[in-house]
Amino acid sequence: MSELFQLNATALQRRWPVLFSKLMAEDRNSSQVEWVQGLSSTLSSAGIQLTSRHDRVAEARLQATTLPFESPVLHLYGTGLGDLQQVLLERPALEHLHVHVLNGALFAQVLEQLDQTPWLSDSRVELCYAADCADIQFPFFALPAELELADGLNAKIRDRLISEVHLSFNNRHFDPQSPEILQRLQENLERVRGDADVAELFDTQVGREIYVIGTGPTLEQHFTKLLAIRAQSPRPLFISVDTAYRPLLEHGIKPDLVVTVDKNISVRHLPLADSDLPLVYVPMSAPDVLQGWRGKRYAAYSASPMYAGLRQQISKAQLNVGGSVMHPAVDLAVKMGAARITLFGADFAFPMNKTHAGWSDGDLGPGAHLATHWVLDGHGQRVKTQLNFRGYLTVLERYIAEHPQVRFLNSSRAGAMIEGTTYDPEFCQ
Repeated sequence: MSELFQLNATALQRRWPVLFSKLMAEDRNSSQVEWVQGLSSTLSSAGIQLTSRHDRVAEARLQATTLPFESPVLHLYGTGLGDLQQVLLERPALEHLHVHVLNGALFAQVLEQLDQTPWLSDSRVELCYAADCADIQFPFFALPAELELADGLNAKIRDRLISEVHLSFNNRHFDPQSPEILQRLQENLERVRGDADVAELFDTQVGREIYVIGTGPTLEQHFTKLLAIRAQSPRPLFISVDTAYRPLLEHGIKPDLVVTVDKNISVRHLPLADSDLPLVYVPMSAPDVLQGWRGKRYAAYSASPMYAGLRQQISKAQLNVGGSVMHPAVDLAVKMGAARITLFGADFAFPMNKTHAGWSDGDLGPGAHLATHWVLDGHGQRVKTQLNFRGYLTVLERYIAEHPQVRFLNSSRAGAMIEGTTYDPEFCQ
């Protein structure tokens, strides 16, 4: 160990002995670093610079401007090279700076290379692994390099940080004044007015088990068993998301109810020939699907501002919508009174190098070969995914945490590990 590491280790051992023990157990070879030169220098890991190589302090001062100056408590995700910590500690109003480690092995490597004792020794600093907290803390700044370099232990918090950072950007598609949105709402106005309120379904299945069926690749593992269960009496209620509807029908499985929220879902995804079953939809749904649907239609709102005007005209209940159709489907199951919900095809990832069950690669979005992100599956292994899927997973996990009265089960370990669920032994190998 270097003299610098010994210096840093003394500060860490004195204040955070448990954390120091975890750091000492890290495989430091898993995060090799090297110096990169510019006008100044910085450390790089896996080709990613931890900071600017030209002016680290200027970069840190710019990053600091995103945090409220008078806040007595701030949270920093990632340890970097200590520059942002030092800049934030210059603030007179700051009483507590919580620094959350996103990659323990990387932090240990930095401790070998640079003196970090000025901020480690400051009594206002609290240091922990990001994973020590169940969710992200506010106000925060997340160091961009370490959002990329986060390790498996801290991946869940990393996903929640990225979801929060991207929130405003993602919501740009839902401008209430968008001509496209206004036109679609006008096209569906009379249908929303005349159709049933989704609230009519609430509390109609109290205590029943409900299967919520998504379109993740692992759904293909369960078609045969779902077909057999569908024929039983009594049996769970089957709620299908829109893109799972066609694959289910192709395997002889007719769900009890379908949920759709995406404005781009068409009759290609929701074939109308056998549609004599309930459909739950939001006002942005495709008019041709609503017009041709043979079963009873139930209108619902999300919390989106784009429905604010419509809510004043027409009263309908609200479902939780967080980017994926799985969210309102799960929320509907809870509001119908389910005591136990088993998730199928809720993968939020591309196991078996596929994107969806029953659809060709790329039919419902970018192909699996284009995926550059990852989550941990039920075996603790990395599985490829898209950035938006990680955000959808975060929303679902938070929802599950808010509903402890319902037991949530997952039917496969091959997709993303969903915090708050247990694996259903009836379906998991």
